[in-house]
Amino acid sequence: MTTYRVAQVESAGGPFEIAEREATPPGPGHVRVTVDACGVCHSDTFFVNAGVPGVTFPVVPGHEIAGRIEELGEGTQGRGWEVGDRVEVGWFGGACGYCTPCREGDFIVCENLKVPGWAYEGGYAESVVVPVDTLARIPDALAATDAAPLGCAGVTVFNGLRRSSARPGDLVAVLGVGGLGHLAVQYAVAMGFETVAIARGTGKADFAKRLGAHHYVDSTADTPVGAALRSLGGAQVVLATASNSEAITATVDGLRHRGELVVIGLDGTPLGISPAQLITAAKVVRGHPSGTSQDIQDSMAFSALHGIRPMTEVVPLDQTDEAYRKMLAGSARFRMVLSNE
Repeated sequence: MTTYRVAQVESAGGPFEIAEREATPPGPGHVRVTVDACGVCHSDTFFVNAGVPGVTFPVVPGHEIAGRIEELGEGTQGRGWEVGDRVEVGWFGGACGYCTPCREGDFIVCENLKVPGWAYEGGYAESVVVPVDTLARIPDALAATDAAPLGCAGVTVFNGLRRSSARPGDLVAVLGVGGLGHLAVQYAVAMGFETVAIARGTGKADFAKRLGAHHYVDSTADTPVGAALRSLGGAQVVLATASNSEAITATVDGLRHRGELVVIGLDGTPLGISPAQLITAAKVVRGHPSGTSQDIQDSMAFSALHGIRPMTEVVPLDQTDEAYRKMLAGSARFRMVLSNE
């Protein structure tokens, strides 16, 4: 491949346009990956809209990348990777290795974390160059279009659950049954939790049950969400995937003693939680980021083992702008995925 196509945005908030790039050899410690599929994540709006510092235009987003190694750069040989290997690159696009979190081995909270589409061109493209330490191996059982969303959406909820205080048999509630939540419900059931799905209205009740949820709570019903969870015995963990601070706040009173609220959904509005809600029952509230390349590999292996797949709408790279606008409108069911296959 001497040239490849990308879907790029020329200026903040602008439309996606297809452009052509000259393929150059990957530098030391990097590999070139042929992109088979890339998920369209809501977090890409940070880069498209220049909502974080350091974004340069034109920008090529995309941090849910599934593909194949095309070329190995200097210093990557002997690292266990070969040309042709199927690989995933997610939100974790590389760590600096020298900040305090990195020195402690906590790479996902690296103070200088690299994210594809921000630190370097992302996966809305036919090809991408990435650091070798970002690679996760895709199981044979997963198609590229299924693997792609697991690099961010999948690993975030998978890791959020497995690193929580919940143990098999505990009551675990998933707030939101959308792009992240529909995966979280499947993971929670497979991990052996008594699983509650929480969403607005009754329309998603049957869908949540098809995903395996044991209970469904309508957040718009007369019974408050907290009371509904307490009637089930109280949740050991609430995994909040919905990006709505008011909805997240409403779950706190549904936690059992020493229960844990794990926040994944991003909303700029502060949570309305009082100290008294936390102190008397020793409840915990914490945020949860994504996961490293090993975490991504673990989430894909778990998904393959348990038959868990994201629900996707797959479109070609030429339709990137339409896919991105559909994601923004919340009308995707449930993850838009760009495909070059």
